[in-house]
Amino acid sequence: MTDELMEQRMAELNAHNAEKSPIPDNEKRAYSVDDIMAILDISRSSAYILIKKNLFRSVKIGNQLRISKASFDEWLDKG
Repeated sequence: MTDELMEQRMAELNAHNAEKSPIPDNEKRAYSVDDIMAILDISRSSAYILIKKNLFRSVKIGNQLRISKASFDEWLDKG
């Protein structure tokens, strides 16, 4: 996905998320890769590309990645 397409998709998602959040806010402090995929409606490989770009904070716990909810939400809101 090109940066231009990514920016366009983020703008669409911001408009959509202003109306309704795809994941209920249940006091989560971190998202999984699957959560990121669902929120952005992207493939697993696209989610990992975003994580590799360090656009938001993430941490590896065992074999799993967790993405800081606060940093991800801040990044998404900037889009």
